[in-house]
Formats: sequence, C-alpha cells, structure tokens
Amino acid sequence: MTPEIDDVEVSDAVVRLPGMRVAYDGRPFDETALAGTWTEQLQSWLNEADSAGVPEPNAMVLATADSDGRPSSRTVLCKGLDERGVVFYTNYTSNKSHDLIATRYASVTFPWYGLHRQVSVRGEVEKVGPKETAEYWAQRPRGSQLGAWASPQSRVVDGRRALDNALHTIERRFADVENIPAPPHWGGWRIRPDFVEFWQGRADRMHDRLRYVRTDDGWHVERVAP
Repeated sequence: MTPEIDDVEVSDAVVRLPGMRVAYDGRPFDETALAGTWTEQLQSWLNEADSAGVPEPNAMVLATADSDGRPSSRTVLCKGLDERGVVFYTNYTSNKSHDLIATRYASVTFPWYGLHRQVSVRGEVEKVGPKETAEYWAQRPRGSQLGAWASPQSRVVDGRRALDNALHTIERRFADVENIPAPPHWGGWRIRPDFVEFWQGRADRMHDRLRYVRTDDGWHVERVAP
C-alpha cells in the first residue's frame, strides 16, 4: 500500500468519527422507578440485559490505579453480587491485583450499549474469603481451572508456545486429579461500594443519571445532570 492511499484511508476514518452517533430513545427513568436498594436495582438491570440477549451482560470494565496514580482499565466478569458489593476473580499476582493492593480502591462499569444503559460502581476493595473463593472455583469449567494454574498473568512470556507448553504441563500434573484445587495465588476481589450510578440514555443527550451514595446515615439517592 502506498503512503498516499494509506493517508487517505486514515483521513477518511478521522472524518467519519465526528459523525458517528446513536440517537438514544430510552424510556424515562426517575426516582420512582428505583428499587429500594442499589443491589436490587443492579440485579434488575442485569436480568433485563440478560433477557435482551446482551452478550456477557455481567462483563464490567474495571478501572484501577497504581501507587503513582497511573490508571489502567480492562474488562472482567462479575461473579458475585449482594449487599456487600460486586465480586470478580483473578490472579493475585496480576497487575490489577498489584494496583488494588496498593490503593485498596477501584471502580467498575457495566456497559450495556444495546439498551442505552450503564451502571458504575465505586468503592474500597477487599479480598474474598477462602471459603467463598473455593465455592466459586468448584463451579468453573475444568479448562478454566487449568488455565488459572498455567498462566503467569500480566508477566511477559516468550511467545504463544510458552503459554501452550505451560498449559500442557499443568494438564499432565492434574491428569489424575478429579477435583483441581484453586491455586494459592488466585481468588476474588470484592468492591464494597460507596457510590453506584445508574445511567439511562435519553433523547438530545439529556440522559437520566441516578445514583445511590453511602452516607453516615445510610444510602442516599440523588440525581446528577448528564
């Protein structure tokens, strides 16, 4: 490809970006529509996203920062939800875990684009207890269990072959083991929210944003401008 053609394609892509937009026509979402707790409201929207066929409705974008304040984000899967918070599982030696150990704080966003909705959860984090981790681990497919043992998450590896070889080694190690135990370096993180915002897209970018905020007197609901 010549530089001239390449330049034209890049230019066309840049020109298209300003015109890319979706007209949001979500139904009104006001304080009377909110559930009594953020947990019930989030579960309700999760159920609606699942019923609507949203791919991986429990996917959420996790944002963390390291000890120098440099942010990172990535997608993880919510695997627990109750009044204590939202839970995901990962390798405790991963970059995200290093960030969480350093700052003890994180946020996640559930992006349901097809429904013109998103939910943001923010708060302090804590490790999930061994019993709860073991209960979830037992529900994971065997392949996912083996992968958790094999992958040195976030570390530089010498090509794809190194990963495949590591997996084959773990497969041989546990070939005769029916119930594979959870690795000691693997487990859950719980975000204990002090802030949960529900966002509903509306016409003319006048979106509805309702948030539950934790106070000394309990949870308080407030509306913020879009």
